[in-house]
Amino acid sequence: MNTAENRLSENPLVICRHEDLIPNSGICALIDGQQVAIFYMPDEAPQVYAIGNWDPIGKANVLSRGVVGDVQGRLVVASPLYKQHYDLTTGQCLENQDVTVPTYAIELVDSQVVVTP
Repeated sequence: MNTAENRLSENPLVICRHEDLIPNSGICALIDGQQVAIFYMPDEAPQVYAIGNWDPIGKANVLSRGVVGDVQGRLVVASPLYKQHYDLTTGQCLENQDVTVPTYAIELVDSQVVVTP
């Protein structure tokens, strides 16, 4: 399970099925009125990551459409707008230490993607 700094719901919430995810890519889910970017990385541990979809630099909900990769050992998504890299574990922007996006607890449970409080 991913450690989270933010809570979306008081109770675990099933988002989708495991087979709905796209390997090495992101999808967007609307949870409690918040857009959340969910990334499925089958070769990583953990395999699923959840961050806010809002790119604070590009000022748009686009992070779920970003390219995932590795920068100096950190699993990141590159914003499709200005290409800033956001750490999928911490939400930290690698190019600007003053910028972060929220991260959320997420895990695979019995073939379901679950956001946990």
